[in-house]
Amino acid sequence: MTRPAVALPPVALALDAALLTTAVAWAEAAGPYISTVKVGLESYLRDGDAAVLGARAASGGRAVFLDLKLHDIPNTVAGAARSVAHLRPAYLTVHASGGTAMVRAAVTELPETCVTAVTVLTSLSEQDLLEIGLAGPAREASLRLAALAVGAGARGIVCSPHEVAAIRSEVGPDIVLITPGVRPAGSEVGDQVRVATPAQALADGADLLVIGRPITAAPDVRVAAQAIAESLLH
Repeated sequence: MTRPAVALPPVALALDAALLTTAVAWAEAAGPYISTVKVGLESYLRDGDAAVLGARAASGGRAVFLDLKLHDIPNTVAGAARSVAHLRPAYLTVHASGGTAMVRAAVTELPETCVTAVTVLTSLSEQDLLEIGLAGPAREASLRLAALAVGAGARGIVCSPHEVAAIRSEVGPDIVLITPGVRPAGSEVGDQVRVATPAQALADGADLLVIGRPITAAPDVRVAAQAIAESLLH
């Protein structure tokens, strides 16, 4: 597994659409300006394999980030990973909080995929962490979970832009760091709490930026994707 192609902007377009046809249209419009298409839980549960195959084909064969955030007992996660192996995702997410054995189960089943561990969701605030009983603050919780996941064989980590620099220092240069919660300056934050601009996230050590609504909610998806791409490549 290699890092996103340097010739393309390191952007994973989040295809969170109510209809498969809409997601495919977004992938086609943004395809020339992104490296990766991200198919999430909602889309995959609704449309199954068609969500992945449609996004890959429409985008011009871009890498597929299958963002299922698996979190269950190790045997169940192993079976779930086997069930999507035929789709050849470049990335598959699991929750680092599922523990060492669970992360390792996914890695074992998908040796050609960058199994990517989610640390602390970007929608969670410090108060949220306190309420669910996860020892924080978010930076320390993310560092602990990232170290655990990498020790279990994960080759990618999902973390917020606020923790990416610290996690880069913790895990070294060979782990792919993926950051959601990326918003161009002036964009609506939505339900994200710990956010940064694309340029800042890359400067802090991110390899791949997950961007959805700033592109997909724009009046012209192609123009929005192109603008972000140009801001990152110049």
